[in-house]
Amino acid sequence: MQVTQTSSEGLKRDFTVVVEAAEIEGKVTEKLVEVGAQVRLPGFRPGKVPMNILRQRFGRNVMGEILEGTVNEASQSVLNDNDLRPAQQPKIEITKFDEGQDLEFTIEVEVMPDFEPGDFSKLKLEKQVAEVEDSKVDEALEQIAGSQKNFKKVARNRKAKEGDALLIDFVGKVDGEAFEGGSAEGHQLELGSGQFIPGFEEQLIGHKGGEEVDVTVTFPENYGAEHLAGKEAVFTVTIHEVQEAADVEINDEFATKLGLESLDALKENIKNRIQEDYNQLSRQTLKRSMLDALADMHDFEVPPGMAEAEFNSIWEQFEKELERTGEKLEDQDQSEEELRAEYQAIAERRVRLGLVLAEVGRLNNIDVTNEEVQQAMLAQARNYPGQEQQVFQMFQQNPEMQNSLRAPIFEDKVVDFIAELATVTEKKVSFEELTADPEEAEAKPKKKAAAKKKAAPKKKAAAKKEDDAEKKPAAKKKAAPKKAAAKKSDD
Repeated sequence: MQVTQTSSEGLKRDFTVVVEAAEIEGKVTEKLVEVGAQVRLPGFRPGKVPMNILRQRFGRNVMGEILEGTVNEASQSVLNDNDLRPAQQPKIEITKFDEGQDLEFTIEVEVMPDFEPGDFSKLKLEKQVAEVEDSKVDEALEQIAGSQKNFKKVARNRKAKEGDALLIDFVGKVDGEAFEGGSAEGHQLELGSGQFIPGFEEQLIGHKGGEEVDVTVTFPENYGAEHLAGKEAVFTVTIHEVQEAADVEINDEFATKLGLESLDALKENIKNRIQEDYNQLSRQTLKRSMLDALADMHDFEVPPGMAEAEFNSIWEQFEKELERTGEKLEDQDQSEEELRAEYQAIAERRVRLGLVLAEVGRLNNIDVTNEEVQQAMLAQARNYPGQEQQVFQMFQQNPEMQNSLRAPIFEDKVVDFIAELATVTEKKVSFEELTADPEEAEAKPKKKAAAKKKAAPKKKAAAKKEDDAEKKPAAKKKAAPKKAAAKKSDD
């Protein structure tokens, strides 16, 4: 094999590789011998098929297999011999080959930049921290109480309206026949909750306790029970009483119903949960300042292909945002050329920071364990109540989805590693300061222009400077199927 480096410009390396015809022929013959020892052809005993017949029958397929294997092996050998770490999959093109002739192909590869991570012990970072105020706890308590509706029978029997609850019995029938699971007794149904299939609750509005109502609905075409999907059903509903929501008193009894021993214990629980959210926000501010500092510490060329891919991703999101808001590119305060240049700089910054974090992880043997990925999969599954097992299995069967979890875990571990080496000082701030947009906070007030400019659409998170880390979203949540009227009250 002959290898010639034809170009070395920046991070790009080009090679021409020639593999002699004799080497190709030797591999083909060896493979055909293996095939001949196993194949059964009429008129020949195994292992006794003449080579010319083997070539006639299997030569084309074998040649393709040998060429592919030879190119892959030779390409890997070129990378290893030249101590190259590809930034992306190399581009390989066969430029010359005829049977019986030498194989010639080219390799175009972008390599990882050679750089030394900075001295993180010199980093001085600020971490904003906020304490939970009593008013925030009280606000959360009110929200919880509002969600814990306490329905009581109306003092005067009146017509039901949206927001009321009805105590009902019902029997559902399709084609005049009752179906399994289509009836219940003593079921409390909140009107407007969307608990039952579309059209059911609406037909009960305006009726009083003691009435019997026939509710006619059609099950959705995509309904979970195939024998009911798309079919019309009639539910005979007996309304026992109309109930209205009563204010929930926030006291020890309220806390006990939520599983806490007292109101003070409930408040402490709420405060701790809010503090956890604050701590996550504090971590984000620390990470943001760390990424800014790392960007200032490192200045090296990034692989053009990686930067281009990142730019295309950002630009695609920007165009989708324009489409969503009904804006046009020509309506923006900046020209397309200026916008592209700005986003190109953001893309290069993000790639550079990603390479820094990856190199820090590589040099310090920071890795993500299978157990950590499993925990992340479980956490994702818990976001889908009732579908946890299906979501977990979906992650198990999809390596790409697992990688979408592995990447942020790795990044967080590297950030923690750097933070341990750096000098981190805490600054107490208010909740409003903690959640303020850093770009808006730093912006100085400007004088009013003579003519108003058209507002540019907000840049997507991917394009913001502080969101350099690449985070792929988990699969979109599927809307949980609504409970059919056939569900019993204890569902």
